[in-house]
Amino acid sequence: MLAENIAIRVAELVPDAVIVAAGRDRIEVSLASVQFEAVETIVARLDAAFEAAFDVDGEPYSIELVLGSATLPVTLHDDVRLLDEAERACEAARETRAPVVRHLARGTTPPDRASLGRDLRDAIGKGELFLQYQPKLHLRRQVVSGVEALIRWRHPVRGLVMPGDFIALAEESQDIVDLTVWTIQQVIKDQRVLAARGHDIPVFVNISGVLLSDARFVRRACALIQSSGVKIGFEITETAVIRDPQSAIGHLKRFADIGIVIAIDDYGAGLSSLAYLKQLPASELKIDKLFVTQLTSSNRDPLIVRSTIDLAHAMEMEVVAEGVETASALALLSVMGCDVAQGFLISRPIDLPILLEFLARDQARVFVSAPAKLLNLTTGHRRAS
Repeated sequence: MLAENIAIRVAELVPDAVIVAAGRDRIEVSLASVQFEAVETIVARLDAAFEAAFDVDGEPYSIELVLGSATLPVTLHDDVRLLDEAERACEAARETRAPVVRHLARGTTPPDRASLGRDLRDAIGKGELFLQYQPKLHLRRQVVSGVEALIRWRHPVRGLVMPGDFIALAEESQDIVDLTVWTIQQVIKDQRVLAARGHDIPVFVNISGVLLSDARFVRRACALIQSSGVKIGFEITETAVIRDPQSAIGHLKRFADIGIVIAIDDYGAGLSSLAYLKQLPASELKIDKLFVTQLTSSNRDPLIVRSTIDLAHAMEMEVVAEGVETASALALLSVMGCDVAQGFLISRPIDLPILLEFLARDQARVFVSAPAKLLNLTTGHRRAS
């Protein structure tokens, strides 16, 4: 509970921030529309505030904060990069025993596609890829009903490479097959760990559209999952089906027949077609975050979201809202009858050990990690004498 107590104190010191106790000794603070210079002032204020003993239930504790932060211009909004840089700042702060603020460059040179493509072929064997998981909160039951697996690449030279920079390359080179097979294999291992800890929930894997017409991949994926016996779902986009409808729908039905849950991802962002939708063996529909993030500031988006929820329910599908970042949006979605929420309000994408801690502590609540400027606080504590 100490991290949550500290989070309450931080909220008092930084009232405009969104704060979450993301682990036993980790707190995340997010600030939007704040000048870079202001972040340094806030960090200094937090550092000074915890110099004195901290009271928890009448007991004094000495708190040692490791303060690391990262800032990024709104025009370069990139949640994954921002989180990674904030974590690096924390590592540097731990070594220097002083707060570290990293102001990210306003411009970056795009990676060379040819060399990045060559490196990607070796990334799996070298152990450079890893997965993070983002929980999905069932609104009526108030439990985590599943998680989405998100692939990451920590390049030894370039650092963290964004999926947007290498997924398209993998699709062009056909490395997407090995990349996805590796993801499925890793998810099988991790889902078994989750189940062994009492969290036998489905883990969803994103499936590229090019794979839905690849019969060899389909056979391989089915064999892996059938032999594993674990709970896995596949998320596919509408555009993935439109590329080759006959093949895609046939393969999706084969997946569904062996118990793989099919979710339609980013619904509404592409060319939505009811003709295809009614043919898909999907049991879950995910409303694109484009509509969810503007739910409380737009007149039309609530109408679109509500009608989508009603349509999905009529087709006997559960509805997942992506990009849930505010309590007001979550409340409105609940009133509309949305089944599941996913987004930074629930949790950012996290590593498996942190996910296990999240689930064990029953943190399926409205705690937050938000998107514009992120400050990571790692805490150490001892009872003061």
